[in-house]
Amino acid sequence: MRGVAKRVADTEGIPAHESDDATTDDRFRRLVARAAWDALPEDVRRRFAKPLSGTAVATYRGEIVWTRLSRAGWLLAQLCRLFGAPLPTSESGPAPAAVAVSADRKSGGQCWTRLYGRVRGHPQVIHSVKSFAGPSGLEEHIGAGFGMALTVTAEADALIFTSDHYFWQAAAVRLRIPRWLSPGTTVVTHQHLGSGRFAFDLKVTHPLLGELLNQHGLFRDA
Repeated sequence: MRGVAKRVADTEGIPAHESDDATTDDRFRRLVARAAWDALPEDVRRRFAKPLSGTAVATYRGEIVWTRLSRAGWLLAQLCRLFGAPLPTSESGPAPAAVAVSADRKSGGQCWTRLYGRVRGHPQVIHSVKSFAGPSGLEEHIGAGFGMALTVTAEADALIFTSDHYFWQAAAVRLRIPRWLSPGTTVVTHQHLGSGRFAFDLKVTHPLLGELLNQHGLFRDA
């Protein structure tokens, strides 16, 4: 808890793009130990320190190599359609994909839009907002008041986002979702591959039902 409190203290009261260098956004850096951040490859640090304001958009293009869903994972993805479909709704093989990141004026955070091609039908578009708030210092809001608090760690060539807990929030009311009602642990990994390329991995694992979702993508700076 002491580490979480320190991360929150580091982020409270900091304007969206305040840093030692006016051309960078230090909010992701402040969520991990400075030495661990400095040890990350330059490409990773640059992507997550890119200042976004006004009409600025950071874009990445690539492909989703695979999306695997267990039966329970497929049911979870369909249930999540009720509040924005934040998870891929079907399994897939190689398919084109693109990601766009822009400023979210309401929260002061970032709006992430993901476009995933599918074998049949229109591509699936997934929206979420990352806000630099809450007990862990970072939250991802997925729609209809639902979201998850994330912890961030830097390991060798990767930045790893792990769910701490899930919640529902409306105005000043915030309810923490009990663990027995949650989908389990969500882990998102951004791994450096060199030459402006990176791997994206999303895994959701339930303590009793096992792995619900496993998605692997390859992207590059657009």
